[in-house]
Amino acid sequence: MKFTDSPVIDLTVNGTKLSFQQDNGSMHVGTSVWPCSLILSKFAERWSTLDSSSSSSSTTTSPNPYAELFDFRRRRGIELGTGCGVAGMAFHLLGLTEIVLTDIAPVMPALKHNLKRNKTALGKSLKTSIVYWNNRDQISALKPPFDLVIAADVVYIEESVGQLVTAMELLVADDGAVLLGYQIRSPEADKLFWELCDVVFKIEKVPHEHLHHEYAYEETDVYIFRKKVKKNDAESES
Repeated sequence: MKFTDSPVIDLTVNGTKLSFQQDNGSMHVGTSVWPCSLILSKFAERWSTLDSSSSSSSTTTSPNPYAELFDFRRRRGIELGTGCGVAGMAFHLLGLTEIVLTDIAPVMPALKHNLKRNKTALGKSLKTSIVYWNNRDQISALKPPFDLVIAADVVYIEESVGQLVTAMELLVADDGAVLLGYQIRSPEADKLFWELCDVVFKIEKVPHEHLHHEYAYEETDVYIFRKKVKKNDAESES
């Protein structure tokens, strides 16, 4: 599947078709479907533990290296910069039933339009929340921590990078994970992002061969972040 500028993008997840209406002429990047959200969704589907007998998840006879990550039983999830809601809806269909889709206020109409558009496929209305990454009150109102923080194509403005990394750190549980779909959009933002993340997180890059073979674009990657143990925490445990 090749990403196009068509007004509508379709994505089938776990046998269910999702359809997303875009507004590529909008002033806000969140009203378009970006490739990383598709890649992240299909990566999760490939290794999903929801139905291990399905063709999408039984890719090999070897053990599933992401079985724990995608075991969504009794897990809480949140998506940052959800945009049209692609990844959040996909993860819901894969079993992450308690998930909050978040973005800034101007993107909410596009998100809510697409949630309504896919209500039959989703089976219910998913939770949404307006979240600006530098707004501690909005983050606190979400009642963190979350077991899984999802983000796709969210690093493109250098000024917002610090706010994003702080939001991820505040939202994810100490034993949780951040799942990131990533593509370089700005060299300056890219450099700062990895510098800041390296302080807070242990970073694992998913091998490209582990991505869904139809959604493994050369310029995009998937990363798994887990919180580093802080020195004072480690000392108190010893």
